[in-house]
Amino acid sequence: MKKPVPDPPSLHLIETLETAVLCCPEHPPLFSVRAGVAAEDALVHALLYLRCARTTAIEAVQHTGKEGRGFVWSTQHSVEMAMALLDALLDGIEARQLPG
Repeated sequence: MKKPVPDPPSLHLIETLETAVLCCPEHPPLFSVRAGVAAEDALVHALLYLRCARTTAIEAVQHTGKEGRGFVWSTQHSVEMAMALLDALLDGIEARQLPG
């Protein structure tokens, strides 16, 4: 007899833990992600940050020499893939929450 597979924990029950934002290796962090942010809210903010990174990468291509342009395009593609993953995850969360 197969054991039933438990449902995954609800995203409403998952929250962030306080985590330092490491920006400068020579100095202690000034900022942190605060504890207690709902997973869905954190995902929405991550997507917004990636949208800003995408805009920056697009602009950087215009101001980068030929030698460095491939690095910027690589960054752009990585950002696009991360955005697609977050979009798909958030759409899945929303679909589970809709009645019917």
